Amino acid sequence: MLTTISRLAVLFSVLFLAACAGSRPPADGPSTRPEYVGVQDGEFFIEPVEERHLAGGRAREEVDYAGPDAPGTIVVDTFSRRLYYVLENGRAIRYGIAVGREGLSFRGNGVIARKEEWPSWQPTANMIRTRPDLYAAYAAGLPGGLDNPLGARALYLYRGGRDTYFRIHGTVQNASIGRATSAGCIRLFNQDAIDLYNRVAMGTRVKVRSQEESLLLEGPFMDDAYGRSVPETPENIALKERQLPLIAAAEAQLAAAEAEAAQATAAETARAERRRLAVCRRSGLAPEDCPPAVPVDSTS
Repeated sequence: MLTTISRLAVLFSVLFLAACAGSRPPADGPSTRPEYVGVQDGEFFIEPVEERHLAGGRAREEVDYAGPDAPGTIVVDTFSRRLYYVLENGRAIRYGIAVGREGLSFRGNGVIARKEEWPSWQPTANMIRTRPDLYAAYAAGLPGGLDNPLGARALYLYRGGRDTYFRIHGTVQNASIGRATSAGCIRLFNQDAIDLYNRVAMGTRVKVRSQEESLLLEGPFMDDAYGRSVPETPENIALKERQLPLIAAAEAQLAAAEAEAAQATAAETARAERRRLAVCRRSGLAPEDCPPAVPVDSTS
């Protein structure tokens, strides 16, 4: 398989091609914005968010807010992949989010009736039944920590006194913010999950917008060539049309490089096996008594 350096080289080529297509990629590396630096939170260290994950309105920002919702309300827009915490005087804190399959199943209102720091997580019976390859190993639950899909904080939405299984939570998968994901509810950067958690009181109202409400207040959104939600403008449509073939070509190049690396590893493994058997023959050892060869490391 490809080395880490090779993978980074191919990734850079994708970004470079996209830049040539008319959109300069954000600077790589950890963000220097104070709200997204690394932070020690109890026993866990949260890594800084890379600057490239914050572009396109995905960074936390105080903005004007034209919605009808009262101050102190959390408003989730799964279509634009934005979350608002409504402030006084027509303002709000806007956060970028990722939306999973479970997050798309809820519309309307609820209240925050549970808050957890570094929450534990347990897949639902339906998740285990439909994807045992992913979730069966965690049927008994997973304690809170850096490998937990709920991240550093979780807010639990209830309606009529019952858990809706709708969660607003952190994530260690920073690249997912702005995208639709295969599982989960509403993800934020861990730094943003902590910020929202500290603002929110028990009983806080949560409003999840319908598509009609999203269109009225946010306008139409689309996925860009990288799967991130962006405003549906002629410029973004044209940019996506230019980027998609370039990304497809880069992905094909990566696949070809991986196949070539796999063939080289297989050939080296075969040569090592022939050398092993030859040494054993010279020593008078039968093939079944011959010590195994040291595995070929394809990642070094």
